[in-house]
Amino acid sequence: GKNEYDLLVIGGGSGGLACAKEAAQFGRKVAVLDYVEPSPQGTTWGLGGTCVNVGCIPKKLMHQAALLGSALKDAQHYGWNISQPVHHTWSVMAQGVQNYVKSLNWGYRVQLQDKKVKYFNIKGSFSDPHTVRGLTKAGKETVVTADNIVVATGGRPKYPTHIAGALEYGITSDDLFWLKESPGKTCLTSVSPDVSLECAGFLTGIGLDTTVMMRSIPLRGFDQASHISKKKQICFTTQQQMASLVTEHMESYGTKFLKRCFPTKVEKLKSNRLQVTWKNADLNTEETDSFDTVMWAVGRVPDTKTLNLETVGVKTNTETGKIIVDASEATSVPHIYAVGDITEGRPELTPTAIAAGKLLAQRLFGQSSELMDYDNVPTTVFTPLEYGCVGLSEEAAVQCYGSDNIEVYHAYYKPLEFTVAERDATQCYVKMVCLREREQRILGLHFIGPNAGEVIQGFALGIKCGATYPQLMKTVGIHPTCAEEVTKLRITKRSGLDATVTGC
Repeated sequence: GKNEYDLLVIGGGSGGLACAKEAAQFGRKVAVLDYVEPSPQGTTWGLGGTCVNVGCIPKKLMHQAALLGSALKDAQHYGWNISQPVHHTWSVMAQGVQNYVKSLNWGYRVQLQDKKVKYFNIKGSFSDPHTVRGLTKAGKETVVTADNIVVATGGRPKYPTHIAGALEYGITSDDLFWLKESPGKTCLTSVSPDVSLECAGFLTGIGLDTTVMMRSIPLRGFDQASHISKKKQICFTTQQQMASLVTEHMESYGTKFLKRCFPTKVEKLKSNRLQVTWKNADLNTEETDSFDTVMWAVGRVPDTKTLNLETVGVKTNTETGKIIVDASEATSVPHIYAVGDITEGRPELTPTAIAAGKLLAQRLFGQSSELMDYDNVPTTVFTPLEYGCVGLSEEAAVQCYGSDNIEVYHAYYKPLEFTVAERDATQCYVKMVCLREREQRILGLHFIGPNAGEVIQGFALGIKCGATYPQLMKTVGIHPTCAEEVTKLRITKRSGLDATVTGC
């Protein structure tokens, strides 16, 4: 055809790169456009997108740093002589994490070259449905034409610009993982996405004085990655009970929570510290404190502003700014597709973006008709005590099927490793949501405890395959593990009996 490329992908994150590499496997001519706009604080990074650079990867490594800190405390109960007090050096951890991330950036560049995918480090915008133009760093205009274009630009953290000093003095998750020096005493302001709890958890875990200011319920946007497409409507819900257990555990380990508090301004003091003023909605008072770092975790916005989508007619949701797509990831314009966090009503998760990107390339160039299935997607929040889940929350199940048709099995359990270490297991909890009819299909599984992601991943296969409660009861547990608690769920919420596991 008259266009230079078969496929142009705008956005070199998880979804975009997966799509580009898959298309190249079919021998197609593929290009990727990627450009990282520096954060308001000037932080920038390489190819690979949010997950690799400022998301899951650095977060999980810093979570691991915090877990090692608590392991050092446990170790003494197990006979290890560890000289106290132990100190954590942020710069050593940060250097190790940042070096690993840079190795991934390099790996992506090499993969694209190996697969003969052309990489442009430019910020692109549509000039017509098959043409994208942008300026190189040197200011030279580049024009790229393609038969098919995939938008996969993801999102960036929001700033609460209505708060004086927010933009000037605050940072976001885009900056935290690239700090060379310790953030020190930190205030995280959260409109309750899981990112603030994960960050607050590892900051507390490495010994920093950490406060989370939240206006509403924790993990609000965390929807069990289980949106139910009922009549094409998506019902996102929160797992209130799970969220409370996670925050209770964090509080008991020293994270401070200021609930129903709204920051009103941030000012820089002569000492270079930041003074935060907030309103306490319950007491109707104004309060202040000073911090070394103020971090905003008030949600994310789709990165579309420079794409010029309206010019070519790509429809977006006016409220969220996300691109509206159908089941085949197609936008309102033929030959223009979108995958990942930029798409309306999809879970903001790396693995779903990767899978959707690959499947899209297979449909475009490999005679496939398989669509991405967004039901029963498992996920985990890496808070100090991890929370993993798959399928519907209890609230969503009740909403969809009615409380009389739902049976919830649950248990409070104690990981064996906690016993000798004398660790409190009050918040270790597992809950399974089933249909009540005779086959008792499992609708959702929720697990709070160590290694929640590793526990949930295997059960996710069962639930994807339509596993039932009787089948699970016939599954033999591996002893002694935390995961076996799922195979021992006997007590229903309805019964009102004590759900605490006793004995081994």
